[in-house]
Amino acid sequence: MGCPLSAKPGAMIAMSPTMTLKGEVKFSVKKMIAGAELGTSHYIGPGELLLAPPMLGDITTIRLDGTTQWTCGHDAYLAYTQGVIKDHKRQGIGKAMFSGEGLFVYKISGIGILWISSFGAIIRKDASSILLADGEKYIVDNGHLVAWNTKYILERVASGGIISNLASAEGLVCKFTGPGTIYLQTRNGRAFAAFMGGQSLQGI
Repeated sequence: MGCPLSAKPGAMIAMSPTMTLKGEVKFSVKKMIAGAELGTSHYIGPGELLLAPPMLGDITTIRLDGTTQWTCGHDAYLAYTQGVIKDHKRQGIGKAMFSGEGLFVYKISGIGILWISSFGAIIRKDASSILLADGEKYIVDNGHLVAWNTKYILERVASGGIISNLASAEGLVCKFTGPGTIYLQTRNGRAFAAFMGGQSLQGI
């Protein structure tokens, strides 16, 4: 009721006629380089709003209380309420190449609700399930990250040829250190695209 909600352009499925939709375009070189959307859709109620991401997967919410900053990939961001701040931040070259999230990611802070989506099911790793305590390590295969509020480094866990590792990121994982929370997805978008491409070639 009267609380603006911002969403990724094209995410709307349907809405009540009492809802108001306004589009906004903000051009910046940073967004162009990052590959982020230049436009944003703003919705104001009262009414019902249905949103969905382009990928097959789950949607979940993260409640921000102003004390924690979250990081999420461009594909994971779906929508957020007024009071949430979304900005682009640059990752290191190594993380950009092999973490599956690219050179730029979203840094989310402020107070409000953030909606994120995944490719496949979402798994939450934190104190509500298996404790990711202060100093505890947790390893995530690259390409399965959705959102996180703790630091990580890239680490190789499997042996293999140098050419193989550079070409396919074989054996590279993201090693997180607690305390914090990680949201994972059960499917890897790049691996799925490669699989579908192989199936297409076999059909020719």
